[in-house]
Amino acid sequence: MKNSATIVITGAAGFIGSCLLGFLNAKGYNNLILVDDFSRLDKTPNLEGKKFIIKTERESFFDWLRNNQPTIDFVFHIGARTDTTEFDYAVHQHLNVDYSQKIWHYCTDNNIPLVYASSAATYGSGEFGYSDDHELPFKLQPLNPYGISKNEFDKWAIQQSSCPPFWAGLKFFNVYGPNEYHKGRMASVIWHAFNQIKKDGRVKLFKSHRPGFKDGQQLRDFVYVKDVLNVCYWLMENELRSGIYNLGTGKARAFEDLVKATFAGLDDTANISFIDMPEDIRDKYQYFTEANMQKLLDAGYSHSFYSLEEGVNDYVRNYLARQAYY
Repeated sequence: MKNSATIVITGAAGFIGSCLLGFLNAKGYNNLILVDDFSRLDKTPNLEGKKFIIKTERESFFDWLRNNQPTIDFVFHIGARTDTTEFDYAVHQHLNVDYSQKIWHYCTDNNIPLVYASSAATYGSGEFGYSDDHELPFKLQPLNPYGISKNEFDKWAIQQSSCPPFWAGLKFFNVYGPNEYHKGRMASVIWHAFNQIKKDGRVKLFKSHRPGFKDGQQLRDFVYVKDVLNVCYWLMENELRSGIYNLGTGKARAFEDLVKATFAGLDDTANISFIDMPEDIRDKYQYFTEANMQKLLDAGYSHSFYSLEEGVNDYVRNYLARQAYY
């Protein structure tokens, strides 16, 4: 796609969206339309120094489209309500289902390719595995309203007969990396670990409340945001077969490994203690996630992924330790 292309990024002030903005700028794309709730001032630093043509508020975006009728070449719909502790489903229905359907219809009506953010939260406790096969979403039982809403949109998208010319729903696994300073409780374990080390010299991890998992050995597929950006860009450039694609590393790692890598990034010795998991998330907690990445690899994606140690080291040394942004 030419550098002069006009690209929409929703969730542009957030963690992944703002990194995608910076990545596209580095590739020479500056005709970018940013969509988000820009009233969140704690997200403002994510946009500093970046190039774009306009910012438009999320709730007035479709009015802006009607009034301006821009020519758009591609849409990255990254925006969502991602708080897994938000149990009011109406919030998720509005932002993650209804709003996403409006994006889909606009892209379909205007012949615009679309990449949107789904989530590994759709897989629930993993009893059906982690395949991005299109039959699986109809069996899945996500553990929280966020996961339910993401799965509802995936199911809806798969069933549509009228579609964008190309579309991909990316099931993000545990993404970590720069520009998540504003996320608070929902920030990655690396962010929390870094701040605990700086404050107390040690890190607290949740105890295991499930037989078969030792404390700190809960397993997740942690994927560095720079790999997410490479995949998003590759999909925009190649426009493959439309569908749902997992986006992790394909290798589950323990939280204890993650924290040890964070200490290593600070040239420090690991000091870990274990605390009880909060009651409000205990029965909704994923103890194992691991992306089956075969579909993306079969489609031709050949970039290597950061190992956990490589990604955490880059994040800690080049961003967290310097309070730097991507």
